Parts: sequence; C-alpha cells; structure tokens
Amino acid sequence: MTTIPSGASAPSSPETPRNEASASTRSPVATRDSDLETSQGKTTVADPVVSKIAGLATKQVTGVAGFGSGAARAMGAVRERIPGARASSSQGVAVEVGERQAAIDLTIVVEYGVAIVELARSIRRNVIGSIEQMTGLEVVEVNISVVDLQLPGEDTAEQARQPARVE
Repeated sequence: MTTIPSGASAPSSPETPRNEASASTRSPVATRDSDLETSQGKTTVADPVVSKIAGLATKQVTGVAGFGSGAARAMGAVRERIPGARASSSQGVAVEVGERQAAIDLTIVVEYGVAIVELARSIRRNVIGSIEQMTGLEVVEVNISVVDLQLPGEDTAEQARQPARVE
C-alpha cells in the first residue's frame, strides 16, 4: 500500500484535473522568442507581408475613412478606375521589420465625428493583435498620423468606384 505524504497531491484522476499545458496548447506570446527560430529552421516575414496585415487590420476598424496623404489617395483613386487593377492594401502604411520585432507607421483619414483617441486605441489593438498572431513578431510601436478628416457627403472612395466611362 502506497501512502501519500501530506502536502503532496495524488495522481491525476477525474476529480483532480491537471493544469499542465502541452507545447501545442501554450499561448504564442509565452513562446514568442522561439516562434520564428527553432531547431528545425528559421522563419522570416517580409516587410510587404507585415504592411498588408497592418493595412487590412486598420481598415477593419470603424471610423477609418482612408489611408495616405492627398496625393497617395488621388493615385489610389486613379488606380481603382483602371479595369483589372486593385487598390493597394498597404497605401499609407510604412513598416520596419527586424528578426523578432516590427514597428508600424500609419497615415490615415478619419470620418468626421469619430473620437480620434478612441479610434487610435482600437487601431493599435487590432494591428498589434493581427500582426503578432499571424507572424509571431512582437510589435513594438504603432504610430498613427491623422492627416485628414472626411466630412459627411465627401466620399472619395465612392467617386473612385464609379464605373469607368470607357472600357
């Protein structure tokens, strides 16, 4: 007969669940340092990949009317009018990507009436979460420049989506 000393726990049974995490169930944040470089190889993530993720994550936040300065938005509107062309998902997004970290700079246009401080907080949360989850990189900063305000009835994106006069 085996006795269990006081203070020790009995082997795991249905009444005493185990709280050990296996390697596959651990949080990615806890193992971030080893996510991109393991004994089986090294993963690198290119700047355009991080830029696209940041741009798409920013667009998902309600209150963002567009990206880039006036000239960049004008070029984007022209690009959208060309049949078969696609709008850039990284316009107004600049990134610096290192081996384990990334820094993001966003240039955005905000819809009138949106609280800019709250919008910036939501953008940072969404961008950081998306990049860290998808790439394993640690996002050290997300700088946001608000360069314009879109007034009601001033929808440049709708004007750009109008069908071309010539096909």
